[in-house]
Amino acid sequence: MLSRKGIIPEEYVLTRLAEDVPDHARYRARERRARFVGKSGTCNVAHKNIREQGRFLQDVFTTLVDLKWPHTLVIFTMTFLCSWLLFGMTWWLIAFAHGDLDHSTQLQAGGSRGAGEAEAGGFVPCVTSIHSFTSAFLFSIEVQVTIGFGGRMVTEECPAAILILIVQNIVGLVINAIMLGCIFMKTAQAHRRAETLIFSKHAVIALREGRLCFMLRVGDLRKSMIISATIRMQVVKKTTSLEGEVVPLNQVDIQMENPVGGSNIFLVSPLIIYHVIDKNSPLYDISPQHLNHHEDLEVIVILEGVVETTGITTQARTSYLADEILWGQRFVPIVAEEDGRYSVDYSKFGNTVRVPTPPCTARQLEEDRSIIDSIPLSPKSTSRKRSFRLKPKFTITDEPS
Repeated sequence: MLSRKGIIPEEYVLTRLAEDVPDHARYRARERRARFVGKSGTCNVAHKNIREQGRFLQDVFTTLVDLKWPHTLVIFTMTFLCSWLLFGMTWWLIAFAHGDLDHSTQLQAGGSRGAGEAEAGGFVPCVTSIHSFTSAFLFSIEVQVTIGFGGRMVTEECPAAILILIVQNIVGLVINAIMLGCIFMKTAQAHRRAETLIFSKHAVIALREGRLCFMLRVGDLRKSMIISATIRMQVVKKTTSLEGEVVPLNQVDIQMENPVGGSNIFLVSPLIIYHVIDKNSPLYDISPQHLNHHEDLEVIVILEGVVETTGITTQARTSYLADEILWGQRFVPIVAEEDGRYSVDYSKFGNTVRVPTPPCTARQLEEDRSIIDSIPLSPKSTSRKRSFRLKPKFTITDEPS
């Protein structure tokens, strides 16, 4: 009523009416199937109630690489600090057991006279210049990181000190190898390269060579190539077997075709990968009415290859839900020839154009081929050709009467 009188604009009234709808009713109307694989390639799976947690410690290196960066840096710092403190305590105990600390106290109390008596007595400490736990901790750091300031050193008086020196050097090398290797693997992980492998936001279904095809576009933003790149697709949906067994995530491989044939692709420029929907395809009975957010359907696309610069195998993933598949659309061309070379316009990477497509399933199209004859197909696109103006080599004249 307020909107009719012009006091409140109508769009605000409609918004208010939408807010008055109960939450459970709104969310039930917008309910959407949960993704198995996200658009960015992350797997939407939560692992719960894992009882054998010790299995992760059997492969410590992989566990450290899989951790997040803050956790890795904390473990990196604490590992070195704990090793320095442990061996610092060991050096302090050696000095305490040998009497180096008492002798240092006497030298500090007696001054130069005590120092002369000590030299005359011939007392040799295990480690020189260790007066307290702080000096032992500093000596532990010097030994493990091989700084060697020269103020403290191990003497041949104590064989135990020599043994601890060898052990600490070996432990320090092992810690450096593990920690630095972990940091290197985290910075050179394969999924970093996958950030520049892109897929179109939507997939399309349209006619190609008289058959319905599921199509998507894939591209690589870097100039360095992906060697031996392969691509495959799977359909994930809930199925029920003949015995009544319910499989919530049934993964079915679907045959993929690309312009160069087979599963290997030459990913120099963006390619349109397509799957022919035939009788062996799980999309055989899919029609435009099924492409909504209520349909239990997800198509997963996996691109694998070897990074040319590092030799590491990388994998890029994405998925398309039913409402992300556009019926009767085709990707626009984005590769053109300019100045003797091919250029790619990535601003049109995901753009599509509507094309005539029968609103029926592939099964119905195969059973009744006359459906295609009733559809006005768009003319074939022609590639750009250079035009030349040729001068005529002859003239036409009127014959004399």
